[in-house]
Amino acid sequence: MISLARFTFNPFQENTYLLYDESKEAVVIDPGCYDQAERDVLVDFINKNELKPVRLLNTHCHIDHVLGNRFIAEKYDLELEMHEGEVPVLEAVQQYGLMMGITVDPSPPAGKFLNEGDLITFGNSSLEICFTPGHSPASICFYSKEDELIIAGDTLFEGSIGRTDLPGGNYETLMKSIFDKLLTLGDSMRVYPGHGNMSTIGKERQYNPFILQELNK
Repeated sequence: MISLARFTFNPFQENTYLLYDESKEAVVIDPGCYDQAERDVLVDFINKNELKPVRLLNTHCHIDHVLGNRFIAEKYDLELEMHEGEVPVLEAVQQYGLMMGITVDPSPPAGKFLNEGDLITFGNSSLEICFTPGHSPASICFYSKEDELIIAGDTLFEGSIGRTDLPGGNYETLMKSIFDKLLTLGDSMRVYPGHGNMSTIGKERQYNPFILQELNK
């Protein structure tokens, strides 16, 4: 059974996720730890629970989701895993940081590219990948049917959706991703977004104004 810990980091209030099971193996998804204090919070949790991080994953590569990539990669000797379509986004992070007055520790390049249908294994658990572009050019989500959870990045939020006004964003593409990939996973699926609180597919189907707008067209 997968256990989940959420950490809200950096000036963007980004959610970093640590998933692990009884084997103590863990995956780190979208490490946003920005300064030493935030890094210590994450490492202290890992040490306290005697976890062994074995994979470093990005749902997408906007600045707030990759600020801790290098730290995690070097601390635990992990290669970065992401979708190849996010490479230009990752390469633009340094310049974006300069524009915002944020010092960015450069992320390592990807060591492995992920695609829809790939299986992320750790310990006795696994996560499936679905391709959900729209917020960024090649966003992916990680989900477990057995544990009924999905790490949704910035694709779907409680009562909202990811913004589409950044380079590579597209509203129609995002809504298609939500309807074709996420809403088909079942109403009991818990949605863990890149910002804000956990929700469920059922709750978003019933109350999310963006989804309701599309359904009422």
